[in-house]
Order: sequence, then structure tokens, then C-alpha cells
Amino acid sequence: MSTESAKNADVERNWFVVDASDYNLGRLATRIADVLRGKHKVSFTPHVDTGDFVVVLNASKVNLTGRKLDQKGYHHYTGFPGGLKDRTARQVREDDPERMIREAVKGMLPKNRLSRVVIKKLKVYGGADHPHAGQAPQPLP
Repeated sequence: MSTESAKNADVERNWFVVDASDYNLGRLATRIADVLRGKHKVSFTPHVDTGDFVVVLNASKVNLTGRKLDQKGYHHYTGFPGGLKDRTARQVREDDPERMIREAVKGMLPKNRLSRVVIKKLKVYGGADHPHAGQAPQPLP
């Protein structure tokens, strides 16, 4: 019996859609990170991108437990002196709700070159509409 590694040419990619209004941020990000990496497939290989595409809808309605809306901070450094920007989760949700999910999922991926390829398969939208209807996305199991 031999172990077979997946090849990039052999990987079949599916599209999944998930409505974020029903989930907590961390639990949703964990599930999305697993699907993006391909850990839900039998043919998962750690050094090959075997994952699927994920479309997240209603990012502005994702749940945050406790007092995280006021206490959780998002930081951005512009590169200039005095350019550290601190914002709360409430401010980020109002201005850029996609950023919350994107950063949560990115933090759950491995820190290597493959993760920079994998994160590009994540499509996040603040509302209920998305331009990926042609790919016929299925609901995330």
C-alpha cells in the first residue's frame, strides 16, 4: 500500500457559499480555513493547494460574543512615523465588514507561501449579493 500525494493538475475545486449572519466569527473562520486548505477532502496534502473556493455573504451580520465589539482591536500601520491606526471591531464592522472575516481566516492559515495562495480563494461580501452565481456555489456543509 502506498501513499499518494495530490498534484495541482488533479485537484478538482468546488465553490461553497455560507451566510455569516448565523455564525460566531471564530467558529465560522475555523470552518472556512479548513475548506480553503482542503482538509475536508480525502486527498488532502499539506504542501499542495487542494482546497475549494468559499463565498461569504452578510459579513456585516457576523456575531461577536461578549464585549468584543468594543474591546477587540484592529491595527494597521501605514509605514510612516505616527501612522499606527487602532480601531475597534464596531468601527471596522461599519466601514469594512469584510475585513473582520478576512483577517480571522488569515490568522488561522499556516504562515507560509501556500497560505498566500489559499487566501485568494476567499470571497467576502458585506451584503447578500455576489457575482459568483455562474459557478453554482453549494451551501457549506
